[in-house]
Amino acid sequence: MHFKRDLSIEEQSECTQDFYQNVAERVQTRGKVPPERVEKIMDQIEKYIMTRLYKYVFCPETTDDEKKDLAIQKRIRALHWVTPQMLCVPVNEEIPEVSDMVVKAITDIIEMDSKRVPRDKLACITKCSKHIFNAIKITKNEPASADDFLPTLIYIVLKGNPPRLQSNIQYITRFCNPSRLMTGEDGYYFTNLCCAVAFIEKLDAQSLNLSQEDFDRYMSGQTSPRKQESENWSPDACLGVKQMYKNLDLLSQLNERQERIMNEAKKLEKDLIDWTDGIAKEVQDIVEKYPLEIKPPNQSLVAIDSENVENDKLPPPLQPQVYAG
Repeated sequence: MHFKRDLSIEEQSECTQDFYQNVAERVQTRGKVPPERVEKIMDQIEKYIMTRLYKYVFCPETTDDEKKDLAIQKRIRALHWVTPQMLCVPVNEEIPEVSDMVVKAITDIIEMDSKRVPRDKLACITKCSKHIFNAIKITKNEPASADDFLPTLIYIVLKGNPPRLQSNIQYITRFCNPSRLMTGEDGYYFTNLCCAVAFIEKLDAQSLNLSQEDFDRYMSGQTSPRKQESENWSPDACLGVKQMYKNLDLLSQLNERQERIMNEAKKLEKDLIDWTDGIAKEVQDIVEKYPLEIKPPNQSLVAIDSENVENDKLPPPLQPQVYAG
């Protein structure tokens, strides 16, 4: 693989998958090793290879994995208002044990990014999924079904917003031992995670049984559905949870008020600029229509006490007279 750095990530993936298959066939046919033992051997081979190659093949610059990571992360942030009721999630987080299971599931799905080996990343997904099944079982007092699992997994992904989600999914798909993805519980849970991400990317008003108007308002942050839910608290609801939702409602109102003030300020600024431009244009039109011309005087001014009496037709100045007393 060190000599195949110039190949595309798909070609590198194909080389790795071919290597897995060839090694597994040789061990099983020539060495006559039982299938269970072959699986353990392949796990160790995958661990050794992918630990060495991780920094070269995880989210390479030649792909758009990073771009997809940012897109799904932004999408999940925009959907922060989605409630368990909208997704028909059969989990009651008011039960302390269920709440702990939800926290553990979120922790496991986030921890996936810290692992280097595809099998270890799959193990995080499996642990997360098992916590989800336990949370559903405690809530419903009966084993969880597949119809209950997928909506809850979507809710966990929305709530946890795992880092580099798309890169991790692509990395597992490209370089995991194919026998794990095609069979067993690891492959089943990984397939469900891919379905959950696809659902989040295409989630719309119809998916949540909402009107398009409400969906657009929630997405823009103008209001939150939790505001209506907070009005119907049960008497046994936790005071801290109540206060948290009240604070969220207050922040939503302040955000709406700030956006309104900013829009009005921008409108006022535009009106002032338009008014200034209008006045300047009117002044310019008047100046062009009535140009100011300063003409020089026809005659020079003469001092009032000059001797040019004839021209000015002024009486002569008074002469002092002396009287004998």
